[in-house]
Amino acid sequence: MRKLFFFGIAGSIGFIVDAGVLILLLHFTPLDPFSARIFAIAAAMFCTWMINRNFTFQKGGRSVAKEGMRYGSVGITSALINYTVYSGLLIQFSELRPVFAVVIASAVATIWSYVGYSKFVFAAPKNSPEK
Repeated sequence: MRKLFFFGIAGSIGFIVDAGVLILLLHFTPLDPFSARIFAIAAAMFCTWMINRNFTFQKGGRSVAKEGMRYGSVGITSALINYTVYSGLLIQFSELRPVFAVVIASAVATIWSYVGYSKFVFAAPKNSPEK
């Protein structure tokens, strides 16, 4: 239960970073909602990695570089799911505000992220004495 609680906090903070960076980029740069979202997702992914690494999951016994690569692979596939849903919503419903599309897309990608992070990134290696 503790993991789910902290995962929810990390996700909430990541969502705020994602939506905040998106809003700032849309307001202060010439980026369109699709290009701006790529930068927003990257910022949110780094933020959630730091929170999940330090609070949600116990370190899995891998080097930071290996853990980062694993986190990135789960994060990128989650981001692709997230971005696909986000883009599909904006294309299908042209009047939908981008921030609302972020809410829906983020919710869809959450389960994939939790399972991937808990089972693939932060789980102890199979040859580790922790298992």
